[in-house]
Amino acid sequence: MAVKIRLARHGKKGYAFYHIVVADSRSPRDGKFIEKLGTYNPNTNPASIELDFDHALAWLQKGAQPTDTAKSILSKEGVLMKKHLLGGVKKGAFSLEVAEERFNKWLADKEANEGAKLQKLADSKKAAAAARLAEETKVKEAKAAALAAKRAEAEAAAKAAAEEAAQEAAATQEAETEAPATEEAAAE
Repeated sequence: MAVKIRLARHGKKGYAFYHIVVADSRSPRDGKFIEKLGTYNPNTNPASIELDFDHALAWLQKGAQPTDTAKSILSKEGVLMKKHLLGGVKKGAFSLEVAEERFNKWLADKEANEGAKLQKLADSKKAAAAARLAEETKVKEAKAAALAAKRAEAEAAAKAAAEEAAQEAAATQEAETEAPATEEAAAE
């Protein structure tokens, strides 16, 4: 019986979520499995992985073959590194303490790299938000300038209309004062 470590798809359409399982290679993808080792969610950034490290290592040592995606997940989590180091201990290349030391060093480097990656993602989010804010501020200022220009134009038009009305009123008043004077002059 060929045993595989592979992914079983769950979740909804367009939002896949996977269980990392140990299954007979002849069973269906989402069908019967021997043991569930963890979960993998590619929808988050970075992808979230929960894995039972010891059980995954035990299955690899028993001869379970990971699929390509499962292999990359196990490699990222360090299971394959640990298996490799334990193989070196078994062959007598180095002691178990040296293997543990190397694995812990690798784990520390991995965590430092992930921390830097998360910091870079956070910085890029902040930069994008700042750029969006600057762009929105430019648009807001342009709208405010256009509105101020319209208001100034409307005020100028209202002033011109008021002056014109005042001139017409003065002209009609002047005409009214001239009309009685001409009538008086005609009467004399």
